[in-house]
Amino acid sequence: MRTKIFLFLLMSLLMSGCCNKSAGDNGTGIITADSACFVKCGKPYNYIGANLWYASILGSEGEGGDRERLCRELDCLKELGVTNLRILSGPDAGSLLANPAKPYLQEAPGVLNEALLEGLDFTLAELEKRGMDAVIYLNNAWDWSGGYGYYLKQCGYGDSPNTNEENGYGNYVLYCANFSRDTVAQNLYYDYVRSIVSRKNGITGRYYKDEPSIMSWQLCNEPRAFAPDNKELFAAWIAKAASLIKSIDPNHLVSTGSEGYIGCEVDMELCERIHADKNIDYLTIHIWPVNWGWAPRSNPDSGIDNACLESGRYIDEHVALAKRLGKPLVIEEFGYSRQGNVSGTGVPTDSRDAFYRYIFGRVAGSIAEGGPIAGCNFWGWGGSGRPRDLVWQPGDDYLCDPPHEPQGWYSVFDCDTTTIDIIKEFTEAIKR
Repeated sequence: MRTKIFLFLLMSLLMSGCCNKSAGDNGTGIITADSACFVKCGKPYNYIGANLWYASILGSEGEGGDRERLCRELDCLKELGVTNLRILSGPDAGSLLANPAKPYLQEAPGVLNEALLEGLDFTLAELEKRGMDAVIYLNNAWDWSGGYGYYLKQCGYGDSPNTNEENGYGNYVLYCANFSRDTVAQNLYYDYVRSIVSRKNGITGRYYKDEPSIMSWQLCNEPRAFAPDNKELFAAWIAKAASLIKSIDPNHLVSTGSEGYIGCEVDMELCERIHADKNIDYLTIHIWPVNWGWAPRSNPDSGIDNACLESGRYIDEHVALAKRLGKPLVIEEFGYSRQGNVSGTGVPTDSRDAFYRYIFGRVAGSIAEGGPIAGCNFWGWGGSGRPRDLVWQPGDDYLCDPPHEPQGWYSVFDCDTTTIDIIKEFTEAIKR
């Protein structure tokens, strides 16, 4: 298998016209997009990356902070060849009916937690030391970090509905649909974006717009219209937010954070529209086979073959879209549960390993063929953290499983040797 991957990638080096290596070489180390690929320091930039949403919390010296652990996790990931991390700028004050991530970066409009901002500064500085890059998402459609629900609550909509109650998800969808319709809520979001994107890093002394360790600003984690009649309003919000970020920071890439057409009311036309915007530099997709019914939740192991089959079809549809738009594509979230759908460490990961190998293979194959898939970020890195219980509470280790999900369900720990071996195999292959 390794020989096959090597030959594919060797062929890619011999191919002409797949990427202009000199494009975007501005001497800053800031990543740019050139047709079907990314460029860094004049060379094509491809990667196997990870999600590490809690990085800026660990980077803080306040509540939840653990700079020693953050540096340890970064060193471990760097050793594995993982150099691209997708992180959250910081949690917003969450619903009383959820179990949101804490501490909050945004407690109230215009009231930001300086300790967490310094944690983000520290994270970016440490990434730069290691030659690593961050995609920073600035909002969330889901209430585990506040997100849409935070802004709606500020506008009088109350706490987001409890999704664990009967018809809870349906009620949540109806609630969040208001974000696309409420300009006051959106203006609060724009104010937050201005505060973060225009920040000056207290450690490096540079404004964020000049930070080489930032790859991309991302509008939101999994933005959704949440209603068919919101499509026009949703697209308008995407366009306005992207334009705002570019007006503050014209140097860095901007991305949506979209799941693909499943996150666009299952409408490929809407997906194409938001990614065709001139201020959106590349496409993103997420892949969650169990959540989307491609494998049975009660026994995901039995559905791994169909999960790979349907994921392949989903990838193919978005590869075709990326080619039409002439932009790179990143599979920036994907995951598979442990054996038996059980959480925690010490549980075998055979199905997850098979799924990771499939996705990594698609990325490596696209790079070899000069295709538009330029990278991926698995969900996610738990590293040296360990779950205390199924439910996260302040004081517990941060894992990549959000607080509302069973802890250790999708996280990759530093003791998950089989998964780690696969990650390392493909990062090494892509380097070659």
